Amino acid sequence: MPDSSRVTRRVGLRTAVVTTLAMPLLAVPLFGTESASATWRARPRLDVMTFNLRYASRVGPNSWKVRRPVMRELLRGETPHVLATQEGLYRQLLDIESDLAPHYEWIGTGREGGSRDESVAIFYDTRRLAPVGHETFWLSDTPGVIGSRTWGNTLPRIATWVRFRDLRDGGREFHVLNTHLDHAKQYARTRGASLIAERIAQFDASLPCLVTGDFNAAAHGNAAYDILLGAGLADTWDTAAERSRLYATFHGYRPLTPDGERIDWILATPGVTVHRASISTFSRNGQFPSDHLPVQASLTLG
Repeated sequence: MPDSSRVTRRVGLRTAVVTTLAMPLLAVPLFGTESASATWRARPRLDVMTFNLRYASRVGPNSWKVRRPVMRELLRGETPHVLATQEGLYRQLLDIESDLAPHYEWIGTGREGGSRDESVAIFYDTRRLAPVGHETFWLSDTPGVIGSRTWGNTLPRIATWVRFRDLRDGGREFHVLNTHLDHAKQYARTRGASLIAERIAQFDASLPCLVTGDFNAAAHGNAAYDILLGAGLADTWDTAAERSRLYATFHGYRPLTPDGERIDWILATPGVTVHRASISTFSRNGQFPSDHLPVQASLTLG
């Protein structure tokens, strides 16, 4: 068994089905002071981003080599505490970790159970968050079977969740579940959403939960969205006190579409206060970091 005092990207990649690790409490005076003062201080905001990275192609006008510097500039400028990614390949994720070093680590498993295929990795700022446990499961009738797909989708689809301890909010814990629903089959999307709703219902109900991802479905216009909101989640874009301008979150390197479809969402359980939701249109000299726009939420966990 790996050292239970530290969850790393390598643990996430080796462990294909379930890894729930007990993390020791961090006896650092700074955190003790933070905990003691949490009753009178305003709770710190948590900045969350969901971003389909577009897998690291080596060819074409939007190759990873061309996009990486733009991605680096975007992420260094935003510095989210949680960065939930989709489509990332192992080498690509290592590049992002290197570009964000030294304060970020990530957890994820490839959808075929290895390190060469796409994952839904979750990056986190180690100065703010410590993972307590995590799991990857497959969106199928056999969620514990590596690479399984039973709903007509041509590719395996997965979800990864991490239970975090917030080191600057008195040790408060919460879950983040990240996914990438099927791009072609609506049946697979609805079944995947239903399975995610079932898994969320098994979490400790006293802890906040965030659900992030590329859902390949328009908010307010798809059964998958309705299923997740019916499970008690709220769309942070709708509940935010302040919002940026709305754009279609998939642009395919074409001109942006104002007031277009949001297929990338950040959902949250009741009690989460959303201060601002935004869609970043950052580019450099006409080059976008991905074929999706990242969606962000600045929030307080209850």
